[in-house]
Amino acid sequence: MSRLNQQLGISQGIALLATSLLGTGIFVVPAIAASIAGHSSLLAWLLLISLVLPIAFTFAALGKRYPHAGGAAHFVAKALGPRAEKLTAFLFISVLPVGLPAALMMATGFWQAMFSITPNTALIIQLGTLLSMWLLGMGGAKLSGNIQGLIAIAIVLLVAALWWQGDVQAGDYQLPEQIDIPSIAPALAVMFWCFVGIEAFAHMGEEFRRPERDFPIALLLGVFLAGAVYWAASVVVLKYGSYGDQLANTQSLPHLVAIIFGQKAKWLAAIVGYLACYASINIYIQGFSRLLWSMADEGQRLKPLARLSKNKIPQHALSTIVLVCAVSCVAAWLFELPLDELIRYANGNFIMVYLLSMLAGAILLRGFFKVLAIVGVLLCCLLLVALGQQSIYVLLLCAAFLLLQVAFKQLQTRIKVGANS
Repeated sequence: MSRLNQQLGISQGIALLATSLLGTGIFVVPAIAASIAGHSSLLAWLLLISLVLPIAFTFAALGKRYPHAGGAAHFVAKALGPRAEKLTAFLFISVLPVGLPAALMMATGFWQAMFSITPNTALIIQLGTLLSMWLLGMGGAKLSGNIQGLIAIAIVLLVAALWWQGDVQAGDYQLPEQIDIPSIAPALAVMFWCFVGIEAFAHMGEEFRRPERDFPIALLLGVFLAGAVYWAASVVVLKYGSYGDQLANTQSLPHLVAIIFGQKAKWLAAIVGYLACYASINIYIQGFSRLLWSMADEGQRLKPLARLSKNKIPQHALSTIVLVCAVSCVAAWLFELPLDELIRYANGNFIMVYLLSMLAGAILLRGFFKVLAIVGVLLCCLLLVALGQQSIYVLLLCAAFLLLQVAFKQLQTRIKVGANS
């Protein structure tokens, strides 16, 4: 029996995952990828979708067999033990200082396309966004799923309208004759951001009405939908040259809409873009809170975070996560951290979580899915290499965690020896 309220069906699951994958990336990352690799980014998108599919199938198989609010950390615990589980949870939660500020910067970019706002006002918008997510989270997973379903429909319709009105021809999406191979790896390192969200979605498995059937269907259809929309958006960005520096990339969608539909339509683009970012950030907030709640519920520490509201919402864990996000946003604002660097550092954490999950799949699964999990392990290793020096962040986090674990164990041993003597 689920510990949480089982509210989600297939359609709501697809909406949650699709908006999670599309949200912060769909109107920004295609422009960043184009600025790095030009028309070769079209090939990079096809490569990335191919890389993600084995990972998605592995997560679907694990979620079907082990639906749990702990998500990836729970899968890893089943296969590799409690220490690996704690490392996975630590890596997932430690993405907050870099990942959430990056996502909120993207969301704020759509406000900047409509208004001339100062950095102080941008920070206020980010904090206000977090507050509204806390209120939405208190309403439960079904409410989030319904709202994000509407946002997903708006995103798909807008990209389809850009294709239709933008007169996209077959020549616009043909691969270039000369592929810029050296630029593909750094482009992939940024583009992987678009497919982080699967691990956050895994935390919602316990809230499906029929997780053994509905969870894998929702996950796979959500990944396919997101991949198709990303590729389509990238074609339009390249056709109209809507990319450049950081400001141009964050305002790529409003710029495209202004070119194709006129200046007055920028309002529509900015609203849809902001809502897309909102939906993606929201699923992470909900996923983080459920991981934190699950750890507190099953452990001996942080017991106050295990309390549920009357409608089975992990309200204390949710409030803690929102507070940490607010502090991270203030820190990013103070130090003026660049967007693309934040994305790469965050991706390192996500790739390592995916790597541990694929290792768990290689141990727990059988047959065809075991082979896919092994392929996923190799792909995650390649993605870490593609990150280059930005992978140092996650490797240092892993080293710090393991050192802390050793130090804590030695401290416990000394305390026991002292008590016995």
